[in-house]
Amino acid sequence: MKSSLKSLLLSTAVATALAAPSLSFANAEVEKLSRDPANWATWGGDYFGTRFTTLTQINKDNAKNLQPMWTFSTGALRGHEGGPLVVNGLIYIHTGFPHKIYALDQDTHSVVWEYEYAADKGTDPQQVIGVMCCDVVNRGLAYGDGKIFMAQGDATLIALDAKTGKMVWKVKNGDPKAGMTNTAAPLVVKDKVLVGISGGEFGVRGFLAAYNVKDGSLAWKTYSMGPDADMKIDPEKTMTWTDGKMAPVGKDSSLKTWQGDQWKIGGGTTWGWTSYDAETNLIYYGSGNPSTWNPVQRPGDNKWSMTIWARDADTGVAKWVYQMTPHDEWDYDGINEMTLIDLPMKDKDGKEHSKLLTHFDRNGFGYTLDRVTGELLVAEKFDKMVNWASHVDMKTGRPQVQSQYSTQAGGEDHNQKGICPSAMGAKNEPPVTFSPKTKLIYIPGNHTCMDYEPFQVEYTAGQPYVGATLSIYPAKTNVKTGEKEEKLHMGSFTAWDPTTGTIKWQIDEPFSLWSGMLSTASDLVIYGTLEGYLKVRDANTGAELYKFKTPSGVIGNVSTWMHNGKQYIGILSGIGGWAGVGMAAGLEGESEGLGAVGAYKSLSTHTKLGGVFTVFALPN
Repeated sequence: MKSSLKSLLLSTAVATALAAPSLSFANAEVEKLSRDPANWATWGGDYFGTRFTTLTQINKDNAKNLQPMWTFSTGALRGHEGGPLVVNGLIYIHTGFPHKIYALDQDTHSVVWEYEYAADKGTDPQQVIGVMCCDVVNRGLAYGDGKIFMAQGDATLIALDAKTGKMVWKVKNGDPKAGMTNTAAPLVVKDKVLVGISGGEFGVRGFLAAYNVKDGSLAWKTYSMGPDADMKIDPEKTMTWTDGKMAPVGKDSSLKTWQGDQWKIGGGTTWGWTSYDAETNLIYYGSGNPSTWNPVQRPGDNKWSMTIWARDADTGVAKWVYQMTPHDEWDYDGINEMTLIDLPMKDKDGKEHSKLLTHFDRNGFGYTLDRVTGELLVAEKFDKMVNWASHVDMKTGRPQVQSQYSTQAGGEDHNQKGICPSAMGAKNEPPVTFSPKTKLIYIPGNHTCMDYEPFQVEYTAGQPYVGATLSIYPAKTNVKTGEKEEKLHMGSFTAWDPTTGTIKWQIDEPFSLWSGMLSTASDLVIYGTLEGYLKVRDANTGAELYKFKTPSGVIGNVSTWMHNGKQYIGILSGIGGWAGVGMAAGLEGESEGLGAVGAYKSLSTHTKLGGVFTVFALPN
């Protein structure tokens, strides 16, 4: 018996040792792909989400010579968010729900394989579309372990063989009948694929889930609010910014900030982006607005909605949290990306920090935190139109709310006017880019304000749980100074210093920028516009070097890669998303589309519907 047991233990140990390297294989593969500029292997180009490339073939001298080299129609008419992945020579593009995924050959521009969504038994695609807030968009694909992953609109996560498109596995991540959908791009970290959930406007309680890449089995799941165990919060070890320093969150940190069982339908959904630092083994992401949009119905700070999370990638346990907008009264959804950068800086006490996390929130404040400890270092307005709060108290970390713009103070059925920014935020979901050459972050901004009227709403599973009527319009203020002006621009291209929290320079754009940006080692910044332009600008001055009108408005993210010695730039066109939902869904009422229709009604004179992938390069 002892000999048999010894043999069993030895064989188990050997098997474990042999298996161990494969646990992080997918992660190592993605890291290797990301270091090779021939690829664009994650939503952010790398795990830090910098959206920066070392490629220099396209530069400030020759950018004016760029040409569209080839195009591909996706066959879909609604919004096209996210961007292409390029992995091992193949290009992968996607559409919104009901989805199509195409793997494209770069030499022949032909389809290698195509995936077309098919509903499971009991799933009604029209019902899914009915609970997808702000268009049926999807923010992108993920790659890892030889698979392409998509979080589908019907709240299923699929894994396809990257070479053949064959379904490898499929799991249920949520129930559309309860308002749960998926719109975020997954991220593969080590042996897991991470995905959040959408549906805050339907009373969904947000969570982040990690599935094993091999078979789709659930590794862990953690919620944005509720009991400590549900949130994987350790009351004594999970830290937050308190009284000018980091301190434990304490027992029942979320439950104490909700009335009764409201946390069960509390929102805090996780439809944005996830970043990862292998050195700290932490993942970083944001949780969204609390439900409902009527703040009178949910007294308290509503923790941990509107929060930056740092979690252990293996277990999901929270190391630190920071709530940006306690008791959100304006739908300043906190899901925008966390961009990880390495830059030296000193805090107000002279302490040095170099491993930073930056975040540009819908609430209009740009944040810099120490990504290891969670210490708050910078919190400044990146658009001076912001009036709902005067500033962030750096000791408490709390914004100082101005009562004349508080929808809580105004109360139900009172139309609180002139709030800046609008619920669309001073920046929405399209990700920024960071250039380690200029040491600046480039922000695709919104420049809109709103009138906001909360009203009483009852919760019914699968039905809208919004409780506010919005009107959105141009800010008519100067981005850099906040002074009043008559310009009607609704967008801003902004260069930002993350160590000082200052605007270095900015350029007005006619419409909100809804395209994820790209920066290059040749000092270029590239992005798309709602009118449909691809624009290339000088990263040092903002000077426009090139623009081209693509077939439809751009709400997609720019990617770049190398193939056969040539640098390419690719972008998906296809107007839609929140800003374009009026066109995409055929809405006409001024306040429809959660206030978007009235603000963006003139878009139809600049662009039309239609999904097209356009690839640019220098002429031969």
